[in-house]
Amino acid sequence: MRRCALLFAFISLCLPITVFSQERTRTPDAALNHFNNANKKMDHGDLDGAIEELTRAISLSSHLDGSNTSNRHIGNSFNEYSGEEIKVIDPFTANAYNNRGLVRFRKHDYTGAVEDYDEALRIRPGMPSAYLNRAAALRALGQLDASMRDLDRALALKKDFDKAFSNRGSLKLDLGDTKGALEDLNRSIELNDRLPEAFYQRGYAHFAVKDYDAALADFERAVHLDPNMAWAYQGHGTVLMAKDQMPKAIEDFTRALERDPQLVWAYVNRGLSLVYLGKEDDAQKDFDECLKLRPDLKPELDSRIDLARELRRQRKPLQ
Repeated sequence: MRRCALLFAFISLCLPITVFSQERTRTPDAALNHFNNANKKMDHGDLDGAIEELTRAISLSSHLDGSNTSNRHIGNSFNEYSGEEIKVIDPFTANAYNNRGLVRFRKHDYTGAVEDYDEALRIRPGMPSAYLNRAAALRALGQLDASMRDLDRALALKKDFDKAFSNRGSLKLDLGDTKGALEDLNRSIELNDRLPEAFYQRGYAHFAVKDYDAALADFERAVHLDPNMAWAYQGHGTVLMAKDQMPKAIEDFTRALERDPQLVWAYVNRGLSLVYLGKEDDAQKDFDECLKLRPDLKPELDSRIDLARELRRQRKPLQ
């Protein structure tokens, strides 16, 4: 039986929203308006509306040319463009594709997001943010080697790209390269000490090498920078579990769930902490919530519950 009662399935990624600042000599005002409207709708959580606005921006900033058969169709629902070939003449269009990919990522349409980032990079091959974002979508699809290549490309284009160092460090941690992860995350923080995701991810890297005090300090710094970062509370609580401070860990998991009621691992770890304390009825409520969100976790959860009970019997910490 594995000795670890904790589940580390974490992805905290830095995905930039592109602010259009290029020359706009060929960009119609209407396209810029749709682009700006999309950003506002993203801010208000209207993801479908943002996609519609960005699709209109793409259409307006592209040039219809039936003789150009080398470019693929723009996927949109506007009948006036149906069946036409698109020739992009405005680099602004790459930003619109990049942002539409971001919205699709947030909707968990990772394949659609990759397609949009592909288009952005076809138009502007030297666009670091599109490589960064495509890396995140590829990672979500389980294509870790391709994700790493894109992060390397982003850093080749922009050597001081703090978010790319942060995401590459997180990916290296997933791949078991803790030393490389810490190097990248330290570099990200050197470049920008106000990036909460980098501190959060470095917290898990420190946790992986059992440097619990450093991990706690990083999670606390992440919370200081972003008090609503549920995953930082989750990480802080995870360290406290390993330090056998269950009541404080439970407080952290509760804070995490107040900020994100769908954070599955906070339900799991709060429930395991309660099992360890012998509060099985309260724990079951958390496990029920977990399984509502992720029924596929039942075998894994059952195994971890059994382990928590065994460690409680042996009076050993959950680590």
